[in-house]
Amino acid sequence: MDFTPTEAQAEARDLAARIFADLATHERLRAAGTGSDPQLWKALTAAGLVAAVEELGLLGLVLLLEEQGRTTAQVPYAASCVYGQLAVAAHGTVEQRERLLPGIADGSVVVTGAFPAQAGLRPCAHGGLSGTVPVVPWLRDATHVLVADAGRLLWLVPLGEGTGGTGVEEIELTAPWSAGRLTLHEAPAEPLGAVDAYTDVLATARTAFAGLQAGVCAGSLARAVAHTTTREQFGRPLATRQAVQLRAADAHMDTEAIRVTAYEAAWRRDAGLPYVTHALTAAWWASEAGQRVVHSGQHLHGGAGADVDHPVHRHFLWGRQLDAYLGSGGEVLQELGELIARGD
Repeated sequence: MDFTPTEAQAEARDLAARIFADLATHERLRAAGTGSDPQLWKALTAAGLVAAVEELGLLGLVLLLEEQGRTTAQVPYAASCVYGQLAVAAHGTVEQRERLLPGIADGSVVVTGAFPAQAGLRPCAHGGLSGTVPVVPWLRDATHVLVADAGRLLWLVPLGEGTGGTGVEEIELTAPWSAGRLTLHEAPAEPLGAVDAYTDVLATARTAFAGLQAGVCAGSLARAVAHTTTREQFGRPLATRQAVQLRAADAHMDTEAIRVTAYEAAWRRDAGLPYVTHALTAAWWASEAGQRVVHSGQHLHGGAGADVDHPVHRHFLWGRQLDAYLGSGGEVLQELGELIARGD
């Protein structure tokens, strides 16, 4: 295994870091509220950072999502790249790729995903999909939603005005992910991929969002380090206290575990190797270790960490949301154990 970024991946990561740092400031995030930042989304797509994902691979995307996580930038980057760019490129027909990928690349088409598979969603006998998905992140920004039905088949559903049979109701999550409740009633939908497409897209999503969690944790820890090295107590910086050092060291090791397991799963997918169990491992670390890190980030800030307007609190909200998204630690551990027991 070699996780060293290629020259193209490193350049894309550095460009993404500059864009996120310039535009995902605390002031702009506060102004965005619980919605997205259209100017930031336009900057990312104009820089080719969505179009490049197909070439950069899943490992390249994980590197880019780390930079988003460091700033908790409010754009549907992970969702549209995973459920749109990578899913359509890997499982779409030639016609679907030609029709959808250019729009996804330039940001005019935004795809999110109703994942994991929803027991209440089923194809209708005379066409279309019916059912309800209680929570879909970034749904309010999306033009299309990739739906996994009860039979684990994938369907691409168009949204927006003039689209019959679809309803989007605004809801709020722990993190400001522009989420909504999706209601379908014989909604028009086109199939995407074969039966095995669901497993691949879910594993891809778990790997990508683990990379996002690694960035969220790294950002939280960086803020905690900056705070404890400048905040003094009894004439000494907090960072000189052994308890603070040990707490920060544990958070650093947890963050590295999330990062390296996400890198491994992404590298294996790009290399054409089996990676579903590795994606579950990354998801478990993202859930279990991720919540420990963002709690540490808040605790090391003392009373300031409890201020909901403090930048570190945003990392806490993202970390807890990612802890539960696509399966909590206990759920993915059970799924991983069942796969190992079956010898898959």
